[in-house]
Amino acid sequence: MFDFRADDTIVAVSTPPGPGAIGIVRLSGPRARTIAARFFVPRSGKAGNWLERKAVFGAVRDAAARELLDEGFLLFFPAPRSYTRQDVVEISLHGSRAVLEETVRLAIRAGARPAHPGEFTLRAYWNGRLDILQAEAVDDLVRSVSLTQARIASRQVRGGLTDTIEKLRADFIGLLAELEAAIEFPDDRMGVDERTIFRRLDALVFRLSGLIRSYETGKALSEGLTLAIVGKANVGKSTLFNALLGESRAIVAPEAGTTRDYLRERLRIEDTVFRLVDTAGLGQAATAVEKEGMRRSLEQAGEADGIIFLFDRSRAESAADRELVSRFPGKNAILVFNKCDRPAKLKYGALKRSAPESQVSSVSALTGAGIPELRRLIHEAFAPKAMGGGDIILHLRQKTILDEIAACVAGGREALGRGASYEVVAEEIRRALPAAERLLGRIRTEEVIENVFARFCVGK
Repeated sequence: MFDFRADDTIVAVSTPPGPGAIGIVRLSGPRARTIAARFFVPRSGKAGNWLERKAVFGAVRDAAARELLDEGFLLFFPAPRSYTRQDVVEISLHGSRAVLEETVRLAIRAGARPAHPGEFTLRAYWNGRLDILQAEAVDDLVRSVSLTQARIASRQVRGGLTDTIEKLRADFIGLLAELEAAIEFPDDRMGVDERTIFRRLDALVFRLSGLIRSYETGKALSEGLTLAIVGKANVGKSTLFNALLGESRAIVAPEAGTTRDYLRERLRIEDTVFRLVDTAGLGQAATAVEKEGMRRSLEQAGEADGIIFLFDRSRAESAADRELVSRFPGKNAILVFNKCDRPAKLKYGALKRSAPESQVSSVSALTGAGIPELRRLIHEAFAPKAMGGGDIILHLRQKTILDEIAACVAGGREALGRGASYEVVAEEIRRALPAAERLLGRIRTEEVIENVFARFCVGK
């Protein structure tokens, strides 16, 4: 996908689509300044004779049409003190898409070529300014949907996760050196004993396990947690769905079975994004369509990260209510009792005993009573818990390689436990080193580069 040629000069719009006060056109490459000088005319001074990192006021000029397109500022970042470690020019104009795209066309006419998605960051990686973990974090930072995710990504852009992996790699090398010294001088043992090796292997397993476990939190932060609203027909699931979203997204009617399929919308509570699913009512299906809707509802609930069980407290409790709760054992859930504006007939006790770990909320989805409290309860029950400032893995690629590294370390520990020689233990640790290099992106493969940078937007 990426045809990386260092002698190319690339250009792209680096701000999001749509009108805005400011838009930025970015060029990177050995001819960035020369190309920009062909269509950017400074108000004073000579074109192309720009001071480093000093804003120059001027205008984008279409020489062929003999007209000025727009006025703005140009910034020049000479290599290697730039994002890509190449000459970089950024031109800030009004945020008209037409103006920005025409500026890109003028740059292409002057000798640049359109940038591929993520190519600016790819050049930063290829030129050694970023490793692959930092490059992935750049995209995470751009796509952050919460301040928590943005803080994690920002720390990783600055090299926080890289430092952690580097320390693990240094520990592998140190342990390997001790093992090889003991192998080389078996009589002396060089101060190495099995208990020390066990302790060091245990410490490595513990640190790797913590990183791997953090992926669930990272996934929740980057993708959002799926919560399914599940209940019998006509208990108010769609009304609650709308109340939590603060808009009339789902159709609501007094007749049972209004929702035949599931709806999915993003719900943000404090600093966490959830994917809220309104499911079809469960019960006796009268038609094939209702039966299929119920099947899909159960499927969505089974795949969800958490469930909001909804009950009508104005109706007496039934065996179907208890069966509904017991259908998803071990699932993180909240029991919500709707229609608190009506006289209560449902008793909570038996339902709570069916899900003793679940918290309880009482609301009126119609009037809005209890909805703010329910939103706080949803955040408390389902939001990923803070990791105490530790590293958090946000990508499956990273977790997969960490799993591989952890398996090598665990293999070395298991071999030592069964009395294998130091040679066997050393071989397991030795296998972890290239995996760490791949994690950091030092062993470069076309597949990894394509998978990582294809996610980026054009212009980053």
